[in-house]
Amino acid sequence: MARLPRYVFPDYAIFHVTTRGAGRIPIYREDDDRRWFLFLLAESVDNWDWVVHAFCLMTNHYHLVVEAVREHLSDGMQMLNGVYAQSFNGKYKRWGHLFGERFWCRPVDEDRLLATCRYVMANPIRAGLCERISEWPWSACRYDLG
Repeated sequence: MARLPRYVFPDYAIFHVTTRGAGRIPIYREDDDRRWFLFLLAESVDNWDWVVHAFCLMTNHYHLVVEAVREHLSDGMQMLNGVYAQSFNGKYKRWGHLFGERFWCRPVDEDRLLATCRYVMANPIRAGLCERISEWPWSACRYDLG
């Protein structure tokens, strides 16, 4: 199924956002990479008035549940992915694309918000990296998911 153009999305919404490494390559090689990414995420939150409901950093991709103005989401993601990719490539002396495609996103209805956050937070469990949501150090959620 073809990707929907973003202009059909609401002007302001909660979005499930994800970006994957090109060819599924790791986008984080060490904990300092994840810390730098979280710093840049915080910059996007501050600069573009995002509300992050949940996030999860995996090895070759990440998920966000972000409430934002649609254009601010795109601006923030451009900065987040662009600055992170440039710094990653510089640090590891590599060139070319770090991320495979533009970021994927879909609006999340209020009645699906908790289910979406659960899905995002359970990624490390499905990948066999931990047994409980609380064990994965590279994720957070604003809600008690039980």
